[in-house]
Amino acid sequence: MFDLHRLRLLRELKHRGTLAAVAAALSYSPSSVSQQLSQLETEVGVRLLEPIGRRVRLTEQAEILVAHTEAVLERLERAQADIAASLTDLTGTLRIASFQTAALALVPGALSLLRDLHPGLRLHVTQMPPETALPALQARDFDLVIAEEYPGNPNPRPAELEQEDLLDDPLHLALPEPAPATVPLSSLAAHPWAMEPEGTFARHWAMTLCRNAGFEPDVRFETTDLLIHRRLVEQGHAVALLPDLVWIGQPPTVALRRLPPGQRARRVFTAVRRGRGRHPAIRACRHALRQAAAEVTAPAHGRPS
Repeated sequence: MFDLHRLRLLRELKHRGTLAAVAAALSYSPSSVSQQLSQLETEVGVRLLEPIGRRVRLTEQAEILVAHTEAVLERLERAQADIAASLTDLTGTLRIASFQTAALALVPGALSLLRDLHPGLRLHVTQMPPETALPALQARDFDLVIAEEYPGNPNPRPAELEQEDLLDDPLHLALPEPAPATVPLSSLAAHPWAMEPEGTFARHWAMTLCRNAGFEPDVRFETTDLLIHRRLVEQGHAVALLPDLVWIGQPPTVALRRLPPGQRARRVFTAVRRGRGRHPAIRACRHALRQAAAEVTAPAHGRPS
């Protein structure tokens, strides 16, 4: 019988990449992690790790073990969910990661609903971009992630995660007032742009959009903080691509213009590890988020139709 704790360490190594990262995440020393994995190799009777420079990689046999470990952990997630469902009250801590605009527009309303309905449930919320949060969910650092997917730029969909759509968030070209009624993207080739940093889903989508319009945008401001994007547009320093959630239900303060067909909304969704979606705390949180989404997506004045 293989030791489940050691199998989980091997799984952590696959997701986190280095022994040092595993040790830091689990509050162990790197030497302790290495020793545990050496003992697992002895149990299994085959080599599980191969040195690659200063790093290690999993052997084919280790990958097989990790796949079976994922299946075992999924069953344990389901068992935990079934036990929680048998209890009268929801208790414990639910760890949530959310990107900025969802954290501003959706999370506070959901927290209020959960506080009233399930006062024994403790919510811990971290603002984090999906590029970081989704791998962290796989590594079991969070229980639920609120993430985004931009049109024409689908995110990776690991088999270990379950997704559930939350809302479609309209996207607009944001310009300082006053602005013409119709503004082709190509006419903004010489304007300064505010965009999210390189490597983010939003930046990849925005660059693709501009390049398809025939130009390379002059990106002078880079930040994941869309409230800064909004302020830069308000003050006439840049143009930007802003979602409706940035207004948090309030009328927009800049000129908004339509984007090309097929590029007018991003998908906002929740993700959990497979088998975890049945847990009553997850179900309650998703319900509260849907309620909050319904409140902030009511028709608003000032948006282009």
